[in-house]
Amino acid sequence: MSIGERFAQAQASALRFDLTKPLDGWTTVSGKWAIEDVPGASQGGRALVQRATDNEFNVIVAPGGPYGNVDVSVRFKPISGREDASGGIVFRFAEGRYYVIRANALEGNFNFYYYDRGRRQIAGASVKAPALGQWHKLRIAAVGDHIRGWLNDQSLIDRRDSRFTSGGIGLWTKADSVTAFDELSVTPLNG
Repeated sequence: MSIGERFAQAQASALRFDLTKPLDGWTTVSGKWAIEDVPGASQGGRALVQRATDNEFNVIVAPGGPYGNVDVSVRFKPISGREDASGGIVFRFAEGRYYVIRANALEGNFNFYYYDRGRRQIAGASVKAPALGQWHKLRIAAVGDHIRGWLNDQSLIDRRDSRFTSGGIGLWTKADSVTAFDELSVTPLNG
């Protein structure tokens, strides 16, 4: 069964996070994360915003999991950043190790990394840079070692990597990125 077929079967069991409420149960690894009013946010005009500008990477992990085979989507809005203006989805987060798929509004790229005491790129794609101040959609699907990534519904990453098999789901920014996140949805997939 393909990732697409598994996703269609599992959509009914999707977990949608209400990003208008306090972040009870969330784990801040690094960064300054808060619920704020954000123009264009779908949940009553409120979204999760990361505002720290002096960390190498900013990560927050959602409650729930661990997830192995999973489909995750989120809308993100890069608000500002001079060194970096990015947003990403962290998946299979465990003991500080994780995968991240992210888009960068300053560099015009969409990349897939693993993080284990340092970030290492697995795959990347050149794209039209996601515009600052506009909402964009990120999505990943991971089944076993098969990992796919989409930016604005365009499939750009299709790789195999078996380094991490299960863990939490979260959100990610880098350096001085100020980024809003909205409509986080996690769908467990059958293996």
